[in-house]
Amino acid sequence: MERPRYIAVEGPIGVGKTTLAHILAERLGGRLVPEQADENPFLPGFYADRRKHAFQAQLFFLLSRFQQQQALFQQDLFSRSTIADYLFAKDRIFASLTLDPNELALYQQVYDLLGPRVVRPDLVIYLQARVDVLATRIKKRGRDYERGMDAGYLEALAKAYSDFFFHYDDTPLLVVNTSDIDLEGNAEDLEALLTVIRKHRKGTQHYVPLGTRTY
Repeated sequence: MERPRYIAVEGPIGVGKTTLAHILAERLGGRLVPEQADENPFLPGFYADRRKHAFQAQLFFLLSRFQQQQALFQQDLFSRSTIADYLFAKDRIFASLTLDPNELALYQQVYDLLGPRVVRPDLVIYLQARVDVLATRIKKRGRDYERGMDAGYLEALAKAYSDFFFHYDDTPLLVVNTSDIDLEGNAEDLEALLTVIRKHRKGTQHYVPLGTRTY
């Protein structure tokens, strides 16, 4: 593959962001920028009681992602490819779902101070999948704090992502439906997607592969 400067992989919980980000980093010989969700001390509490812990969890994510982005881009961005398994701007998707109006207004003030100081990717890859597929993948990976996630929240999250990227035009965007492909277990699925990624350079493109199986 050619070596793009900065790619961000996005999508709802369980869609396969981290899997694809690791693959791209390996193929491109690039550095991986993981989301580090497990380091958020408020996340288990959030999944147990979203109303009580939403603001703390969201603010921690916003500030830690900003610090990570600042540290990353103090380095030489052009020396090697960079693959992130999140887009900084997506933080507002979760905030809009979980915060009450007063909390959201305060969060937005903080975001407005930080957002303009974050470097935009050269390409965003938005992965999407049916809600039943997301639920299956979440169950398969078996994270304890995700066990209590209800289908209603997952469905609302998937819709919020869809709405966000429907209006997104800040960078080139590749929308990939992953419902019927297996990027880890099927080489044909993976190589077909990598070919599409390699060719995409501007605007928005939708890729809906037939795939070889659903899992």
